[in-house]
Amino acid sequence: MTETTAPEAASRRRAAFHTLQVAEVRRLTADAIEVTFAVPAGLEGEYDYLPGQYVALRKELPDAEGALHEVRRSYSICAEPRPGEIKVAIKRDLGGLFSTWANEELKAGDSMDVMSPAGAFISKHKMTGLNDPESIDTDTEDTFVAVAAGSGITPVLAIARTVLAANERVRFDLVYANKAAMDVMFLEELADLKDRYPARFALHHVLSREQRISPLLSGRIDAEKLTTLLENVIRTEQVDEWFLCGPFELVQLVRDTLSDQGVAAEKVRYELFTTGRPSKPEGHIGRPVAEDDGGENYEIGFRLDGLQGQVKSPVSARETILNAALRVRPDVPFACAGGVCGTCRAKVVSGSVQMMENYALEPDEVERGYVLTCQSHPTSDAVSVDFDA
Repeated sequence: MTETTAPEAASRRRAAFHTLQVAEVRRLTADAIEVTFAVPAGLEGEYDYLPGQYVALRKELPDAEGALHEVRRSYSICAEPRPGEIKVAIKRDLGGLFSTWANEELKAGDSMDVMSPAGAFISKHKMTGLNDPESIDTDTEDTFVAVAAGSGITPVLAIARTVLAANERVRFDLVYANKAAMDVMFLEELADLKDRYPARFALHHVLSREQRISPLLSGRIDAEKLTTLLENVIRTEQVDEWFLCGPFELVQLVRDTLSDQGVAAEKVRYELFTTGRPSKPEGHIGRPVAEDDGGENYEIGFRLDGLQGQVKSPVSARETILNAALRVRPDVPFACAGGVCGTCRAKVVSGSVQMMENYALEPDEVERGYVLTCQSHPTSDAVSVDFDA
């Protein structure tokens, strides 16, 4: 497989919501479901995607007092590209409003707003989009390794299914961490992959709260266990591309360990569902801010769908560019508001900003002036960003 840029239509499409119907809800574990959305023929182009990408879901749900509020959550697509459907997995989070509602109440026939697929957790090798099935390179031999934990399996499963089916010389190793066997999502699907590709797909289940035959596969993955895995189970020097998906601490541990072993950063793809840092609030979306007529204000300009917008933001408010833009354009794209998903990505055209967190943009994107507006604050009197760039 030769390295190439992902198809523009799938990788940098303007994010937009469409209402889709739920075709099926399938129970995966006691705390996780797989949801299949039906995509009408007229919208198939809007839902073309690459393995590893995600969609944002939008729903009005009542809070503790019964008042309705818009809730947005991002979920990775767990199936290889196929026309007519989008599949995501939703795992119940402790205290999670949306995930609890979905696991308890969502059913076939319901409708929900689903954003067009986005995300950069995709292979830098030649992959395929839904509408470009012949584009994948099947001639060369490559080795892929993924380290996933919990619901981090969802994008990895889509990637593994795609590359293993497309190329008979591809090898894929998966290290999958969970608390116990009952928590393993897509257990049957992973077993099917192992049966279908016994010589090319290696599956290493690591359970933190269950004793396995091998001590290496029992307990939490720490630095010592990870180093042993990389030195004795996986031939690190032969791996062409790495995929890491899970909580912040695990992903950062693997990144640091691979770096210490000389693995080039451009070979490592990673995605977080949250930063895992409770001290880091996930943006200020919806925070009420008013212009300060008697004080200093930043002048924030932005371009979206070809239209220019302007808004003033009080210097004292320490407001993000995204929050300011949403006050005058409610359709400004965002999903997680925590610097993780990249939906709110924009290019700084003039002025300067400070980006507090970044778990979504590649280094070359930052060098070209792209920022996550949910994490960016103005540092010049005037700043202008382009969401269309």
